[in-house]
Amino acid sequence: MLPITHILCPTDFSEPSYEAVSAACELAGHFRCELTVMHVVAPIPTIVSNVGPSAFNLNTYQYELENDAKKTLDSVIEKNVPKSVTAHPHIAHGNAAERILHYTKENDKIDLVVIASHGRTGWRDIMFGSVAERVVRLCSVPVLTVSGRKKD
Repeated sequence: MLPITHILCPTDFSEPSYEAVSAACELAGHFRCELTVMHVVAPIPTIVSNVGPSAFNLNTYQYELENDAKKTLDSVIEKNVPKSVTAHPHIAHGNAAERILHYTKENDKIDLVVIASHGRTGWRDIMFGSVAERVVRLCSVPVLTVSGRKKD
């Protein structure tokens, strides 16, 4: 596991994911390594209709989502990553867990993934799944989870 030279930190732009970015920055500073902050743009479900053409342009909407994600990711890095840490933004498309796992597998420079766990349990986890849980189970490199639960 050591030395750590590159950390991947996925974010869904939630408060818990910003805690993970903070932890990843602290580790990156300590190990003097690079950091990639990643956001995955989810696919838009399409519905086939026999009614006729729609005024809604799916490609334009997807483009707008991607541009907004790029701007937000750049802002997250600017606000949360100290200048002493070399950070790279990365936007991916698809299922979040699958894209994180794929990126980690395809980039052998990644030594550690730091990801937020939102702390859902019970039916919420069953209904929505857990990106962090899947990444922990299937990732080819060590994964550090950062709890998204508020401290009492």
